[in-house]
Amino acid sequence: MKLKAQLSGEDCEVSLSLKGETATAEIDGRDYKLEVRSLGLGEYLLLHGSSVYKCRVANKERAAFEVTLAGQSHNITITDPRRLRRGQSAAGHDHGSAEIVSPMPGKVVRILVETGARVEAGTGIVVVEAMKMQNEMKSPKAGVVLSINAEAGATVNAGDVLAVIE
Repeated sequence: MKLKAQLSGEDCEVSLSLKGETATAEIDGRDYKLEVRSLGLGEYLLLHGSSVYKCRVANKERAAFEVTLAGQSHNITITDPRRLRRGQSAAGHDHGSAEIVSPMPGKVVRILVETGARVEAGTGIVVVEAMKMQNEMKSPKAGVVLSINAEAGATVNAGDVLAVIE
């Protein structure tokens, strides 16, 4: 999957492939092959050759993360270029209904609300696990949950609409 990212203020092109505990990434033409081991909520061991790194990932917003690696914090924002071509933001539409879209391939871990529920902006809707990280997809606005388009245990692709809020 090809993504655009902003790493600590610098634009980058990222290509990412996941197979089990192995992550292969290309960042601005540099290749990385890592083994990823989960230590618990938001903490990971990254094995790159003979080097081992402890990594902590905190989800700040919808597609924004703070990653602490080797004692240094990095702010990362991920953008799916397909969404840019369609003229959409990560939160869907500002007016009318809003789509909650999976930012990357993964597995639905939990559905946090039911269809018809009234939610506030920032309310957790669906939890998706990708690269051993659990990401809570939140409502971009206050409204009513029109539909939930996923179920716990289902595999989703980047760009899949998980829920619609009106």
